[in-house]
Amino acid sequence: MTAEATLPMFDTFNTILILFVIAAFALTAVRLVKGPSYADRFVSIDMLTGLGVAACALTALATGRSEFLDVAFALALIAFVATAAFAAFLERKVAVTNRRLAQDSTRRPRMTPKGEVAQ
Repeated sequence: MTAEATLPMFDTFNTILILFVIAAFALTAVRLVKGPSYADRFVSIDMLTGLGVAACALTALATGRSEFLDVAFALALIAFVATAAFAAFLERKVAVTNRRLAQDSTRRPRMTPKGEVAQ
């Protein structure tokens, strides 16, 4: 096979992959808007950055320019650091919440002289 014979198949394959990335982007955007918690929304933002990396890689394949791979690599590194920072934030938030719950459960309720629990 010559290069000319494989080129249309490559264009078709690249187009199909771009359509998949666009569909995943749309579904992820819906999860970003509807996500019931901050963690769901952050996971969808992380997914969007992963789709951005895929789009950069597909663009590098389509154009033959390796600069897009550098952009994809930088975007992946930034997304990794952001995910690690958010995970540390959530872990700290859970630890503080658990500590407050433990302190509240060790306190005895105040009783009135009649034996009722005071508000």
